[in-house]
Amino acid sequence: MKTALTIAGSDSSGGAGIQADIKTMTVHGVYAMSAITALTAQNTTGVTGIMEVTPEFLGEQLDDIFTDIFPDAVKIGMVSSGKLIRVIADKLSFYHAGNIVVDPVMAATSGAQLIDEEAVGVLKERLLPMASVLTPNIPEAQILSGMDISTPEDMERAARYIGDTYGCAVLCKGGHQLNDANDLLYREGKCQWFYGKRIANPNTHGTGCTLSSAIASNLAKGLALEEAVRQAKAYLSGALEAMLDLGKGSGPMNHAFAVKGEYKE
Repeated sequence: MKTALTIAGSDSSGGAGIQADIKTMTVHGVYAMSAITALTAQNTTGVTGIMEVTPEFLGEQLDDIFTDIFPDAVKIGMVSSGKLIRVIADKLSFYHAGNIVVDPVMAATSGAQLIDEEAVGVLKERLLPMASVLTPNIPEAQILSGMDISTPEDMERAARYIGDTYGCAVLCKGGHQLNDANDLLYREGKCQWFYGKRIANPNTHGTGCTLSSAIASNLAKGLALEEAVRQAKAYLSGALEAMLDLGKGSGPMNHAFAVKGEYKE
């Protein structure tokens, strides 16, 4: 069995963060492991508290994982401080990790920035150059590129700048009223669009976590990046189309929509 590691925050409501990552990896037939960067108290209506782990404890988690069950892919999600980002970069470099998918959780859907400028600087300097692929949304791509993005052509310009600057592939995710879930992959000088349809489901909590974890799972199984993205988008669409409706706010998706078997009944 192939293995994957998620380095991210915990979502107590189960819809995003490591919980979404582990569900996604498991459904994809990959053994999931986690290194937790922060505990959050949250539900479908919002976050009420965050308790960050210490850099030393995060490093200990990563040491224990890499020296025992070496991951075939690594997904990195919410990391809110420069100190934690440095630990992650140091450990991934020391253990020569591969298939690194970075979901740069820097901005909310509203555009509000979620990490401070110092952490953004460390992310750019240390972690982004190590990535196999980045998966920014529109606000995050704007922060990384320093460009305003309001058209598909803007997406292409920003993705080219980010990819050429940090030497990695970039999946610039659509949405945010720009297009109907069309994502742009920039890799080695070439742009490729992945077209999707907007699904009329208000429950979209954890979509970014889920997509990046699906890509990491597919890379762990040996798929080429383009096919890893294509299959990940199809999985995300299926999870949304299942129309799970839980909670009083923007609820989670049904990560197990395609799971069948005697234990599900």
